[in-house]
Amino acid sequence: KASGGPMINEAVVSTQSTGEFELIEPIASLFDDKHDEARLMAQRAIESVSHTVTGARGIVKANLIAKLVEKLKTETDEIKELVLDTMHYCMKVDTEQALTAGAMEVFTSLLTHGTWEIRGKAARDIMDISFPLAGKRRAVKCGCIPVLVKLLADPNFNVRSQAAGALMSIAITTEGKKASIGEGAVEALITLLRMDEGSEVKLNVIKVNTLASVRLLTVKAITMLAEHPEGREKLSEIVPLLEQIKASGGPMMNKVATTAINVITWKP
Repeated sequence: KASGGPMINEAVVSTQSTGEFELIEPIASLFDDKHDEARLMAQRAIESVSHTVTGARGIVKANLIAKLVEKLKTETDEIKELVLDTMHYCMKVDTEQALTAGAMEVFTSLLTHGTWEIRGKAARDIMDISFPLAGKRRAVKCGCIPVLVKLLADPNFNVRSQAAGALMSIAITTEGKKASIGEGAVEALITLLRMDEGSEVKLNVIKVNTLASVRLLTVKAITMLAEHPEGREKLSEIVPLLEQIKASGGPMMNKVATTAINVITWKP
């Protein structure tokens, strides 16, 4: 039997009920347990704690981010998913530790993982870590943009959505725009927008929300790239399609598509 299981369960209950986080470090000590099940339970407990701002801050304060980043290199896929989720919540309160620990490079390496869940979560985490300027610069430097561009054609809708979101975040800076355009992001985003437009009738109800998310983030990423003259020129061809999307979408889509059209059609 794996060590630590009952102790972890009790610790989680205690941690959640008291709001105190003294148990974070004792639970984290099981990250290196020789039993897979004990490590899994420990990561589940930490991931659960990370859902609250106080919990995420407690994990950051305990200096566990570097350890979590290391675990993304070696752990089972099930644990990697949990760690990516923990990182997602922790980076909402602090990105500095993650950047220092080389998280951007590790997330980038996971963009080509065999399972769509891990590819999607890695792209989502790149969007999170790219929120500060230092993260956007690191994204350009470490070469994640060409991989994200490829993911815009991923077979999984969620992965496409997260890749578009990550590119949107990175392309806020001029450097990010230039790098994305140079790697073919404009063409890939246009293809994605047209692909999703054509596939809508084939989708079942469950996938419709995912399609809406893909389209929303795709149009937002397009807007970022349209702020660059080269991007604006290339994107002029999709104004009619954006007009269609604007007319057929909800209030949020209408707003986002309107902004994209205004940026693309702007004349200096």
